[in-house]
Amino acid sequence: MDFRQELSKRVLVGEGAMGTLLYSHGIDHCYEEMNTTDPNQIEAIHRAYAAAGADILQSNTYGANYHKLKRYGLEDEVSVINRKGVELAKKAASKQAFVFGTIGALRSIRKNDLDIEEIKRSFREQLYSLLMEGPDGLILETYYDLEELETVLQIARKETGLPIIANVSLHEIGYLQNGLHLNEAFSRLDALGADVVGLNCRLGPHHMIRSLEEVPLPKNAGIAVYPNASLPEYVDGRLVYEAVPEYFGSSALKLREQGASIIGGCCGTTPKHIGAVKKALGTLSPIKEKASKAPQIEIIEVDKKDQIPAIHLQAKTKRTILVELDPPKKLGIEAFMAGSSCLRDAGVDSVTLADNSLASPRISNLALGIKMKNELNMNPLIHITCRDRNLIGLQSHLMGLQTLGLNEVLVITGDPSKIGDFPGATSVYDLSSFDLISLIKQFNEGLSYSGQSLGQRTNFKIAAAFNPNVKYLDKAVQRLEKKIACGAQSFLTQPIYSTSQIEDVYQATKHLDTPIFLGVMPLTSSRNAEFIHNEIPGIKLPDSVRAAMASAGNDPVKAKIEANAIAKELIDATMERFKGIYLITPFLRYDMTAQLTQYIRTTDKEKPAEVKEHE
Repeated sequence: MDFRQELSKRVLVGEGAMGTLLYSHGIDHCYEEMNTTDPNQIEAIHRAYAAAGADILQSNTYGANYHKLKRYGLEDEVSVINRKGVELAKKAASKQAFVFGTIGALRSIRKNDLDIEEIKRSFREQLYSLLMEGPDGLILETYYDLEELETVLQIARKETGLPIIANVSLHEIGYLQNGLHLNEAFSRLDALGADVVGLNCRLGPHHMIRSLEEVPLPKNAGIAVYPNASLPEYVDGRLVYEAVPEYFGSSALKLREQGASIIGGCCGTTPKHIGAVKKALGTLSPIKEKASKAPQIEIIEVDKKDQIPAIHLQAKTKRTILVELDPPKKLGIEAFMAGSSCLRDAGVDSVTLADNSLASPRISNLALGIKMKNELNMNPLIHITCRDRNLIGLQSHLMGLQTLGLNEVLVITGDPSKIGDFPGATSVYDLSSFDLISLIKQFNEGLSYSGQSLGQRTNFKIAAAFNPNVKYLDKAVQRLEKKIACGAQSFLTQPIYSTSQIEDVYQATKHLDTPIFLGVMPLTSSRNAEFIHNEIPGIKLPDSVRAAMASAGNDPVKAKIEANAIAKELIDATMERFKGIYLITPFLRYDMTAQLTQYIRTTDKEKPAEVKEHE
């Protein structure tokens, strides 16, 4: 039989799940290893699917790549496990069904887990192993990240003329995780040479039918659909799929109406589900014409005139002062609120609230932010880290901030949990700071992470972090420019303790129109200065600064005088070059930053600065 000819004549039935079927039998170790340790059971499952009517069997090699096998100490068994997987499927098919070599995705949400070059290497190793056993085709499945799928599809198409099925997995109905519509994804995969483009996993039949309603028939490729049996239920510590085979069979007819020319099953499906699909489809041929719905995203425009000018816009026209005041580690916010009031009266433009800085739990900056807004009429800048919330929590947090009218945000990666008070806690990092900036920009367009409508546009002003305390400043500026491309509208730097470094930063960034707030953090003692110099990565204090603080000895009055003198020198240098100044309050000593704020305001009045920043 010729696969491409058969595909044009009749709707082909794919195989059902392998992993969840083994899981239901109580097996919870590496399923792909069973190709060599229990081949009879794998072959028996293939035979059951073939007997149920499957026209396409898939090798049990979904996760048989270097990275996934390494979890079980099997990274040296990639070739033998893949080759055995094809051998078992071919033996079960007995030339009555096509056998496709299966390759699963490596990336999930976090792209940074594996770079594209390593994905290429791993893919080639698995691909060559499968091709050695002569499969009838390849199926690339469960790809959430389209960049990964496009990359490996191009490799596979270059290496073989065999039929290729390229399946994506969706986060939302009709949309990939990056917000791309399914129709666009299919078009791109079709253009790269996929014989069949399709969907598998995560969604059940109902949501896959709805997803395909907005997709016209591809120009050249067929459409494959491998739904889950249903949404899973968690029962007694195990995932259970409840959908009955009859429902799955009736859904197959509706999937055909939406253009599917291959219909199989993914998680939770069994030979009974595949038998129901075969019974429903019989020898029906694929449809040749289809009317598709146009994608519709409804976003209600809401008038969001800002009562207070955006911080990044202020910093383009006048001296703008931000002060960081860390939320307390203990309950009781009287001192914090008093400090905020003092800073407001001193003339700061905004107080920035860290998000569990140094990976230590503090009172929620959202809670303090809304109290400052309501009780002190202040417009706080809320830090958001990538460390503490997964993708669900981040989106919920952003919607909450928008609802409360807290629209000034600073996006940072966040210190890893291992350096904080609870080193055993999990650092999430579903998104990088670049990803989170892009997500917030997308929220401002009214779209969620997966491209679904939020109902309204958010109104966030996006600040980002810029670390100039690095060996190669040009590399840091490149990261800054990448963040601007993602949507950052202003930057706050780590503290700087050298006037020459301030000039270096100006020269490296003067080509940019994006405001930069130079960080100045007053020292509190010689011991504090030595700690920063020796133990804070990337920050080195000039010898003159350390000597000045050392000269104060243990006298707190002298130490404060020296610290103020050092801070004022840095502020003076900053005011010559930048409109934005970022004062970082040490140890809740808000009196120090309040006095420096007053110094800045007074200096501006006495001697108006001809600032040369980014004009």
